[in-house]
Amino acid sequence: MHLVRRIKIALRGEVSVRTALLEAGRRSRAVFERRRERAMLVHQRKRLTAGASETNGAGAKVAGTVAERGAARLGAEWARMDASELLEHFRTRATPCFLPGFDETTDVQARVQRELFRSETAELLEQASDVVDRHRWPLLGFGVREFGAEVDWLRDPLSGTRWPLEYHAELGIFRGDGSDLRVLWELNRFAHLITLGRAYALTSDARMAEEFFTQLESWRAQNPLGFGANWHCAMEVALRAMNLLAAFRLFRRAPEMSVARLAMLLAMFDEHGAHIRRNLEFSHIATGNHYLSDVAGLLWLGVSLPELDAADEWREFGLRELLREMDKQVLPDGADCESSTGYHRLVLELFLYSFILCRANAIEIPERYWHRLRTMFDYMRAYIRPDGHAPLIGDTDSGQVLPVKRRAADEHAYVLAIGAALFDEASFRIADDTPEELFWMMGAEGVEKFSKLKHEAAAAPSSAAFRDAGVYVMREGDLYMLFNATGAGLGGRGSHGHNDALGVEVAACGVSFISDAGTYVYTADFDERHLFRSTAYHSTVEIDGAEQNTTDREMPFVIGNEAQPRLVHWETGAERDLAIAEHDGYRRLPHALTHRRAVRFEKRGRYWLIEDAFRGEAAEHTFRFRFHAAPDMDVRVRADVSVEVCAKMTPATRLLIAPLDQSAQQTLSLEPRWSSRDYGAKTESVAACWTLNARAPLAVRWALVPVCGSDDEDKRVSLIERLKIEARG
Repeated sequence: MHLVRRIKIALRGEVSVRTALLEAGRRSRAVFERRRERAMLVHQRKRLTAGASETNGAGAKVAGTVAERGAARLGAEWARMDASELLEHFRTRATPCFLPGFDETTDVQARVQRELFRSETAELLEQASDVVDRHRWPLLGFGVREFGAEVDWLRDPLSGTRWPLEYHAELGIFRGDGSDLRVLWELNRFAHLITLGRAYALTSDARMAEEFFTQLESWRAQNPLGFGANWHCAMEVALRAMNLLAAFRLFRRAPEMSVARLAMLLAMFDEHGAHIRRNLEFSHIATGNHYLSDVAGLLWLGVSLPELDAADEWREFGLRELLREMDKQVLPDGADCESSTGYHRLVLELFLYSFILCRANAIEIPERYWHRLRTMFDYMRAYIRPDGHAPLIGDTDSGQVLPVKRRAADEHAYVLAIGAALFDEASFRIADDTPEELFWMMGAEGVEKFSKLKHEAAAAPSSAAFRDAGVYVMREGDLYMLFNATGAGLGGRGSHGHNDALGVEVAACGVSFISDAGTYVYTADFDERHLFRSTAYHSTVEIDGAEQNTTDREMPFVIGNEAQPRLVHWETGAERDLAIAEHDGYRRLPHALTHRRAVRFEKRGRYWLIEDAFRGEAAEHTFRFRFHAAPDMDVRVRADVSVEVCAKMTPATRLLIAPLDQSAQQTLSLEPRWSSRDYGAKTESVAACWTLNARAPLAVRWALVPVCGSDDEDKRVSLIERLKIEARG
């Protein structure tokens, strides 16, 4: 990439001169450190490759060569231990603690799992058998995949592309051949080994323990330290280490764990921690979920493995940086700073599970950080729709921290359940069922606390404004609208924001009618990536075919900061809510415009009014007003140029979308679209698009009226006619 372009991308957003200079210095040092690391790793690899060749030729000492590569750096007390004594220590040690459910006795684990989660237990055991017998397990939204007799840890499971064993920092991740490194990384996060460990806790099946160790031996043989895609991103190394710590906790007493296998595991943990520490994804300009994952991984390794020589430093550094990142990344209103509900879930899990781990080990977290954690739950509770699912604002890659159970990108309620038990907060309990994650993260005590909370008695959430996030939720009973005035994220430097300024999501009568299209994929298909984050894929207004913020198909994680949405007015009351916001994304058109959208929610009347106003230079423009229907909706055009969005399963349940200003130049079309509620999965959907060629300044108004049954339809149609008369009058 051209140097000037690189500099512009690096310095986009709110960056001071001092910060730019600090970042330039950091990057210069990083170049030197990468050269030094590369030389060290190349030397080590050559030495071990030569040793392995000599050993294999002689037909002896293979195990010795592997151990030479993998000797963990132990603290002085542990380094003096005999190998068998060290093995016994790990089998029997009572401290440090892990997450409470993982630390319960196997009897308690088996009893709670089987009593509370009967159908889930059958599914768990079936999945674990599939891992052992068929090397088969689910992968993101791509469904269940088989990985062959021996898992190829470097092969993209979808495209078949095999990633080369190049030095990690020199590996190009945008290949343009249909491969998606996010998918390979998910395979290498080892989530399926947690499934295996949980099943082993219930059954003590030796085959599961043997499979666990065999897969790790295979992985280590295929992934020399610092080489290949699985070392490219420190975040991935950290998340893999955290999942591996959880699995190790469940397998540490297995008879199949020999002295050699313990040595291998300790070496892997040491290598992972040292690699993260050398390759921190820190920047003076902005840090996000990557750096947060890095420091959380170091904290977990330092807390869980005090036997390692570097453990104290990792623990202290990890905790200090984790809390600093909470100050930086969590906005005052509780939202993650990256303008994404998907990454809000991930970041909340990182903080939540880390805090629980620290509390279990008597590591003090100042009260103000617990309070900030609580605000993250408040934000999540507010944005979750009445159907229990989350709106997918901005990017989501379906990432989870410690995935006890694989969840779709829009499933956030299980995290709320943990918050309900943690903070003794009934409003966070939004369903009767106890999620499995609650037991494994908080143990039997957490389950008991949760069971005492009555979600029926909790107050229903009310309308709420999250000004720092730019999210405004208007709700009353079963009625829900999310008005999106989020920016690019990360102070204008966002990589996970979409062109969704002033977009809306609408749910009523227990049905989601208007929803965000989601993300689908990152680098597997640059065209689809570009579409899913485009203005045309969101329920807002597109002018002259332009994007609200500049995007480039070839740069899938860069988005401009031209729109800069801002709140103009917010009020909420018993009768109605009103939110007004605007953005400047179209100020760069030849004839500049500002788009202002006002949304009024009439709670007693059960409808919303939207007014789109365009101020600026007098000129002709082509305006496209879109409403993106949720999947599984029938979208029909009515004779009056309005649209009804009908639930396929209950067709009498519908949302009427009617323009209130008649214009002969206005045309209506139904545009085919896609929606994705899980990374890698997409289903067909439809957007209703009204196209208007008109001269600005201009104002256009809409009524959104839910119909909750056939008995309600005549009254709702009459309401729309009355609103049209009022609009003309």
